[in-house]
Amino acid sequence: MSGADENTLHEQPLVRMERIGKCFGPVRVLEAVDFELRSGEVHVLAGENGAGKSTLIKILAGVHTDFEGTIRIAGRPVRPGSPQAAAALGVAVIHQELSLVPSMSVADNLFLGRPITAGGFIRQRAQRRGAERILKELGVEIDVARPVEKFPIGTRQLIEIAKALAHDARLIVMDEPTSALSAPEVAQLFEQIGRLKRRGCGVVYITHKMEEIERIADRITVLRDGRPVGTAAAADLPPPLLVRWMVGREISQRFPRHATAPGKERLRVENLVVPDPRRAGRRLVDGVSLSVRAGEILGIGGLQGSGASRLMHGLFDGRRERCGGRVWIDGQPFQPGTPRQAIDRGLALLTNDRKASGLVLPMSIIANSTLADLGRLTAPLGWRRPALERKAAETSAKALALRSPSLEMSAAALSGGNQQKVALAKWLQVEPKVLLLDEPTRGIDVGAKHEVYQRLNAWTSQGIAIILITSEMPELLAMSDRIIVMHRGRVTAELAGKEASADRVLEAAMGRAKAES
Repeated sequence: MSGADENTLHEQPLVRMERIGKCFGPVRVLEAVDFELRSGEVHVLAGENGAGKSTLIKILAGVHTDFEGTIRIAGRPVRPGSPQAAAALGVAVIHQELSLVPSMSVADNLFLGRPITAGGFIRQRAQRRGAERILKELGVEIDVARPVEKFPIGTRQLIEIAKALAHDARLIVMDEPTSALSAPEVAQLFEQIGRLKRRGCGVVYITHKMEEIERIADRITVLRDGRPVGTAAAADLPPPLLVRWMVGREISQRFPRHATAPGKERLRVENLVVPDPRRAGRRLVDGVSLSVRAGEILGIGGLQGSGASRLMHGLFDGRRERCGGRVWIDGQPFQPGTPRQAIDRGLALLTNDRKASGLVLPMSIIANSTLADLGRLTAPLGWRRPALERKAAETSAKALALRSPSLEMSAAALSGGNQQKVALAKWLQVEPKVLLLDEPTRGIDVGAKHEVYQRLNAWTSQGIAIILITSEMPELLAMSDRIIVMHRGRVTAELAGKEASADRVLEAAMGRAKAES
């Protein structure tokens, strides 16, 4: 765990937000929230999805201008009227979806909106030199003339930080910055955050990952239902107390895995191959074999680009992925073809991007929940049966403890955790034999995660076989009965639950281990 320089703790805060309140129509989303950030500290803003964290940050960033309370930056009262006005005050927000323009060069991205000009013309050479200087200060040496899209996501995250520094930001907000990063990239990001602290910047850090909070927080402020629960030094807020502050109740087990005796083999895969559509002869999945039994959770570990997600897509949508190999479901041969064929055989896939392919956000919760099972919910001549759809959605919503004022509202209006529950509800309807889960807890809070873990136990107790991809190592180790690890499309290790450790998984994920029998 890190500690802020004691000399900074008595200085005037970089920002102080006092008695902040906000309504959306008749709904009160923030009530009398106080928050401050000091120079050279990481202040974690914690709380469940829907607690008001994003709204508070959007007020600071000038997105929401109609609010109650006061904001002081360096002791001066301010009221940012736009994101541009907030940026001029030294506020930078790094969202999960980065604001970089992929087709533009690194240098052009760093000075986007505030280019270095002379006589009305952009001074490209000066911008390149400026970009190189800022990146060098962060310990990053890359070709700043290359387009951003040519770099991996971890490097883009560092470019986003450099962009904030190019705009003279001293107050930097990071919203779930590690959601798409591998373990080495996370370590590199934390190293850069240390550099920012030493420069005197303050970092507001939003994350649902408890291990990150333990590693990086100096102070923690917790919101619940739009109200402040409290602020404390990280050293004074151990994980059990932090969880209780966040969810308002005791969670006795962080990972409540209740293993059941494995039943019959649900899925067997032999020599599965998924070619790379962009490069002839290259394989994204290269001869992977695995099996999973009823009531079992098979975890898949690996760094970004390991091929784990492509493996799942190959099984579910084999025709589009042009995959090869042999597959059996409940002992019967299955040729991966279309998603409809996979669903009919009892295979379901929760993708790692619920917004891109898991949900249709403008549609209602009812429509999303029943989307995969309309065949059973429609009348013989194809007529919809709204009452039956509603009943099915209500059953799923109750089982998953979905929090929503109405099932008629759009999925877009839900918090991230509740959107994830709707995506899971969609697959509850089809009663799968094998459930493929790709990052099922990404971007959701600790309370919602606990509910997902309980559902995994419920599904395995019903005889469902689960294959689980997760980038959160504690989750992978605790919730998996067995783990296979992939590296560049191949299986590099298979570990029984008791044999698995973070070191062994990471070693195999980097290609340094041989598959075990």
